Amino acid sequence: MTTNAEEPRTRPRRRTPAGAAVLREDKTEAIRAAVFEELASVGYARMSIEGIARRAGVGKTAVYRRWRSKLHLVLDLVSAIAVQGLPAPDTGSLEGDLRLLYEVTSRALRHPVASQIIPDLQAEAARNPDIAEAMQKALREGQDGVAAKIMVSAAQRGEIRPGADEDLALDLISGPLYWRSVVIRSPKLPKGYLGTLARATAEALKAL
Repeated sequence: MTTNAEEPRTRPRRRTPAGAAVLREDKTEAIRAAVFEELASVGYARMSIEGIARRAGVGKTAVYRRWRSKLHLVLDLVSAIAVQGLPAPDTGSLEGDLRLLYEVTSRALRHPVASQIIPDLQAEAARNPDIAEAMQKALREGQDGVAAKIMVSAAQRGEIRPGADEDLALDLISGPLYWRSVVIRSPKLPKGYLGTLARATAEALKAL
Protein backbone atom coordinates (compact mmCIF):
# COMPACT_ATOMS: atom_id res chain seq x y z
CA MET A 1 0.00 0.00 0.00
CA THR A 2 1.42 3.39 -0.99
CA THR A 3 0.93 6.80 0.57
CA ASN A 4 1.54 10.39 -0.55
CA ALA A 5 3.46 11.17 2.62
CA GLU A 6 7.21 11.12 2.11
CA GLU A 7 9.22 8.68 4.15
CA PRO A 8 11.60 10.45 6.58
CA ARG A 9 15.12 10.46 5.24
CA THR A 10 18.23 9.93 7.31
CA ARG A 11 20.35 13.06 7.17
CA PRO A 12 23.89 12.44 5.97
CA ARG A 13 26.60 12.98 8.56
CA ARG A 14 28.55 16.17 8.13
CA ARG A 15 32.27 15.65 7.83
CA THR A 16 34.60 17.65 10.03
CA PRO A 17 36.65 19.97 7.82
CA ALA A 18 40.24 18.84 7.50
CA GLY A 19 41.48 22.20 8.76
CA ALA A 20 39.43 21.83 11.92
CA ALA A 21 41.10 18.60 13.01
CA VAL A 22 41.86 18.46 16.70
CA LEU A 23 45.58 18.67 17.34
CA ARG A 24 46.58 15.99 19.81
CA GLU A 25 48.73 17.39 22.58
CA ASP A 26 50.83 14.23 22.86
CA LYS A 27 51.85 14.57 19.21
CA THR A 28 52.60 18.26 19.69
CA GLU A 29 54.89 17.50 22.63
CA ALA A 30 56.58 14.69 20.69
CA ILE A 31 57.30 17.10 17.85
CA ARG A 32 58.70 19.73 20.24
CA ALA A 33 60.98 17.16 21.85
CA ALA A 34 62.09 15.98 18.41
CA VAL A 35 62.99 19.54 17.40
CA PHE A 36 65.37 19.93 20.35
CA GLU A 37 66.94 16.55 19.62
CA GLU A 38 67.25 17.29 15.91
CA LEU A 39 68.81 20.71 16.58
CA ALA A 40 71.35 19.16 18.92
CA SER A 41 72.11 16.39 16.44
CA VAL A 42 72.37 18.15 13.07
CA GLY A 43 71.98 21.90 13.74
CA TYR A 44 69.46 24.37 12.37
CA ALA A 45 70.86 24.56 8.82
CA ARG A 46 70.57 20.79 8.24
CA MET A 47 67.40 20.31 10.24
CA SER A 48 64.36 19.34 8.16
CA ILE A 49 60.66 18.79 8.69
CA GLU A 50 61.17 15.23 7.44
CA GLY A 51 63.82 14.56 10.07
CA ILE A 52 61.69 16.07 12.82
CA ALA A 53 58.65 14.02 11.80
CA ARG A 54 60.68 10.81 11.63
CA ARG A 55 62.21 11.42 15.06
CA ALA A 56 58.79 12.26 16.55
CA GLY A 57 57.14 9.22 14.99
CA VAL A 58 54.55 11.28 13.09
CA GLY A 59 53.86 12.22 9.49
CA LYS A 60 55.05 15.49 7.95
CA THR A 61 51.42 16.63 7.78
CA ALA A 62 51.22 16.55 11.58
CA VAL A 63 54.11 19.02 11.75
CA TYR A 64 52.75 21.32 9.05
CA ARG A 65 49.34 21.45 10.75
CA ARG A 66 51.05 23.13 13.69
CA TRP A 67 53.87 25.16 12.07
CA ARG A 68 54.31 26.52 8.55
CA SER A 69 58.05 25.90 8.38
CA LYS A 70 61.04 24.88 10.47
CA LEU A 71 61.75 28.58 11.08
CA HIS A 72 58.32 29.16 12.62
CA LEU A 73 58.71 25.95 14.62
CA VAL A 74 62.04 27.00 16.12
CA LEU A 75 60.87 30.58 16.75
CA ASP A 76 57.83 29.24 18.60
CA LEU A 77 59.95 26.99 20.82
CA VAL A 78 62.55 29.65 21.55
CA SER A 79 59.82 32.17 22.42
CA ALA A 80 58.21 29.63 24.75
CA ILE A 81 61.47 29.43 26.71
CA ALA A 82 61.22 33.15 27.41
CA VAL A 83 57.68 32.77 28.69
CA GLN A 84 58.60 29.91 31.01
CA GLY A 85 61.58 31.74 32.44
CA LEU A 86 63.47 30.60 35.55
CA PRO A 87 62.13 30.26 39.09
CA ALA A 88 62.88 33.33 41.22
CA PRO A 89 64.90 32.20 44.25
CA ASP A 90 63.91 33.37 47.73
CA THR A 91 66.57 32.26 50.19
CA GLY A 92 66.46 35.36 52.39
CA SER A 93 69.75 36.89 51.25
CA LEU A 94 71.15 38.40 48.06
CA GLU A 95 74.14 36.08 47.98
CA GLY A 96 71.95 33.05 48.64
CA ASP A 97 69.53 34.02 45.86
CA LEU A 98 72.40 34.47 43.42
CA ARG A 99 73.98 31.16 44.41
CA LEU A 100 70.70 29.28 43.82
CA LEU A 101 70.11 31.07 40.52
CA TYR A 102 73.61 30.16 39.36
CA GLU A 103 73.16 26.52 40.31
CA VAL A 104 69.91 26.23 38.33
CA THR A 105 71.23 28.21 35.36
CA SER A 106 74.50 26.29 35.26
CA ARG A 107 72.71 22.95 35.10
CA ALA A 108 70.45 24.24 32.31
CA LEU A 109 73.27 25.73 30.22
CA ARG A 110 75.49 22.68 30.61
CA HIS A 111 72.78 20.21 29.63
CA PRO A 112 74.03 18.31 26.55
CA VAL A 113 71.08 19.42 24.40
CA ALA A 114 71.19 23.08 25.45
CA SER A 115 74.96 23.26 25.07
CA GLN A 116 74.60 22.21 21.43
CA ILE A 117 71.48 24.20 20.53
CA ILE A 118 72.30 27.65 21.95
CA PRO A 119 75.64 28.18 20.11
CA ASP A 120 74.12 26.89 16.87
CA LEU A 121 71.10 29.22 17.08
CA GLN A 122 73.38 32.13 17.96
CA ALA A 123 75.35 31.50 14.78
CA GLU A 124 72.13 31.30 12.80
CA ALA A 125 70.88 34.51 14.46
CA ALA A 126 73.76 36.40 12.85
CA ARG A 127 72.17 35.60 9.47
CA ASN A 128 68.48 35.62 10.39
CA PRO A 129 66.97 38.68 12.15
CA ASP A 130 63.83 36.72 13.16
CA ILE A 131 65.89 34.16 15.04
CA ALA A 132 68.06 36.94 16.47
CA GLU A 133 64.99 38.67 17.90
CA ALA A 134 63.59 35.45 19.35
CA MET A 135 66.95 34.50 20.86
CA GLN A 136 67.33 37.92 22.47
CA LYS A 137 63.87 37.63 23.97
CA ALA A 138 64.44 34.11 25.25
CA LEU A 139 67.89 34.66 26.71
CA ARG A 140 67.41 38.18 28.04
CA GLU A 141 63.80 38.31 29.15
CA GLY A 142 64.02 34.88 30.73
CA GLN A 143 66.79 36.15 33.01
CA ASP A 144 65.49 39.72 33.23
CA GLY A 145 62.40 38.88 35.27
CA VAL A 146 64.37 36.76 37.72
CA ALA A 147 67.12 39.37 38.11
CA ALA A 148 64.53 42.10 38.71
CA LYS A 149 62.87 40.04 41.47
CA ILE A 150 66.24 39.36 43.10
CA MET A 151 67.03 43.07 43.05
CA VAL A 152 63.62 44.05 44.47
CA SER A 153 63.93 41.53 47.30
CA ALA A 154 67.48 42.68 48.09
CA ALA A 155 66.35 46.34 48.16
CA GLN A 156 63.48 45.46 50.50
CA ARG A 157 65.93 43.77 52.86
CA GLY A 158 68.22 46.81 52.71
CA GLU A 159 71.08 44.92 51.06
CA ILE A 160 71.23 47.24 48.02
CA ARG A 161 70.00 50.74 47.42
CA PRO A 162 66.57 51.16 45.78
CA GLY A 163 66.58 52.29 42.16
CA ALA A 164 69.85 50.63 41.15
CA ASP A 165 70.47 50.31 37.41
CA GLU A 166 68.57 47.11 36.46
CA ASP A 167 70.23 46.72 33.05
CA LEU A 168 73.69 46.87 34.57
CA ALA A 169 72.56 44.54 37.34
CA LEU A 170 71.39 42.01 34.75
CA ASP A 171 74.76 42.20 33.00
CA LEU A 172 76.57 41.61 36.29
CA ILE A 173 74.29 38.74 37.29
CA SER A 174 74.12 36.86 33.98
CA GLY A 175 77.32 37.77 32.15
CA PRO A 176 80.09 35.76 33.88
CA LEU A 177 78.32 32.39 33.98
CA TYR A 178 77.01 32.74 30.44
CA TRP A 179 80.49 33.66 29.22
CA ARG A 180 82.11 30.62 30.83
CA SER A 181 79.36 28.08 30.04
CA VAL A 182 78.27 29.14 26.53
CA VAL A 183 81.02 31.25 24.96
CA ILE A 184 84.17 29.59 26.31
CA ARG A 185 82.28 26.34 26.92
CA SER A 186 84.47 25.30 29.78
CA PRO A 187 84.02 21.52 30.25
CA LYS A 188 83.88 21.82 34.03
CA LEU A 189 83.50 24.70 36.45
CA PRO A 190 86.31 25.10 39.00
CA LYS A 191 85.54 23.85 42.50
CA GLY A 192 83.67 26.50 44.49
CA TYR A 193 83.21 28.70 41.41
CA LEU A 194 79.46 29.29 41.81
CA GLY A 195 79.81 30.28 45.47
CA THR A 196 82.67 32.66 44.72
CA LEU A 197 80.77 34.14 41.78
CA ALA A 198 77.65 34.68 43.90
CA ARG A 199 79.67 36.41 46.63
CA ALA A 200 81.54 38.65 44.17
CA THR A 201 78.36 39.56 42.27
CA ALA A 202 76.53 40.40 45.47
CA GLU A 203 79.30 42.82 46.43
CA ALA A 204 79.24 44.36 42.95
CA LEU A 205 75.46 44.88 43.13
CA LYS A 206 75.79 46.56 46.51
CA ALA A 207 78.19 49.05 44.96
CA LEU A 208 75.72 50.17 42.26
